Amino acid sequence: MAVKQISVFVENKPGRLCEVTNILEQNHLDIRALSIADTTNFGILRIIVDDPDKAQAVLKETGMMVSITEVIAVGITDQPGGLAAVLRLLNEEQVAVEYMYAFISREEKTAYVILRVENIEYTTQVLQKHQVPLLTDKDIYEM
Repeated sequence: MAVKQISVFVENKPGRLCEVTNILEQNHLDIRALSIADTTNFGILRIIVDDPDKAQAVLKETGMMVSITEVIAVGITDQPGGLAAVLRLLNEEQVAVEYMYAFISREEKTAYVILRVENIEYTTQVLQKHQVPLLTDKDIYEM
């Protein structure tokens, strides 16, 4: 149940994020979730969009460094301890989360997080075994 995440390497200078989002807008690509991590000279913009293959292509056409990474989208109860319960479960199964970020849900009482893990297939099995709601790529792209 992998979801495609776009990673864009952007120079850490004014206007670069605007440029990326303008390209997505001009190509009718809708951002579902995003995260950015920066260093002194560059940042990594991680985005989930409704058409990741198209996003990768149009961003590459402009000369940007772009890659696709598979991640997992997890539904959690939107209450204190909801995220802790899922992370505790993964820890018990020795699944290391490399990074994660949350995004807004249109469903009441549900929050979603994107997880980057080393072994998506194993992690998916663990989460399914414990009835943790997972989203398919189609679920995300059609939100």
